[in-house]
Amino acid sequence: MRRASRNLLTGSVTLVVGLGLWLFAGGVDLPVVTPTKVGVVMTCVGGAEVLLGLHRAARGPAGSR
Repeated sequence: MRRASRNLLTGSVTLVVGLGLWLFAGGVDLPVVTPTKVGVVMTCVGGAEVLLGLHRAARGPAGSR
């Protein structure tokens, strides 16, 4: 699997899981972390990884440079 497609896949999964935590885990109380805050961070990281994958896909394969 190429790096661009791997970044797109992991970024989209992280984005969806983070969005789910952010939207639906508001009533859950954990002693160390707040699931909604973890969801916001995961959504941001997933979005950044999707953007990185899109950037790498637009640049093309590394061997052609």
